[in-house]
Amino acid sequence: NVAVAQQSEMGWEVYPDGLREILARVHADYQPAVLMVTENGAAFDDVVTPSGEIDDEPRRSYLERHLAAAAAAIADGVPLRGYFVWSLMDNFEWAHGYSKRFGLYRVDYGTQRRTLKRSGDWYRSLVRAHSALHAAQR
Repeated sequence: NVAVAQQSEMGWEVYPDGLREILARVHADYQPAVLMVTENGAAFDDVVTPSGEIDDEPRRSYLERHLAAAAAAIADGVPLRGYFVWSLMDNFEWAHGYSKRFGLYRVDYGTQRRTLKRSGDWYRSLVRAHSALHAAQR
């Protein structure tokens, strides 16, 4: 049996260990003083619940697993100093227009209303918790 890899709505394979591997490779090959992940995210379907919440568990899981891979790279000695989620809100993708959603906020393109998705709420909580931990360590 061959396991079928999870894919994004754009058909991209979800492979969190790939992030750890490429960070290690760049570190080994180029020895940068600092590394930054400037874009990491994937398009997944949003489910609007009857209460109006945006359930996007695949995106939350994607972020959690990629952040774990980034943390593992740091533990391996990679000088990773930043990680930026792609993207803050749903946006226009050149090859797909507005049909694929990447954001932590859902955009209603008719009204421009932004609604925080569950993944965004999870990420906000994670950042707050780690900010408090970092401040306490100073």
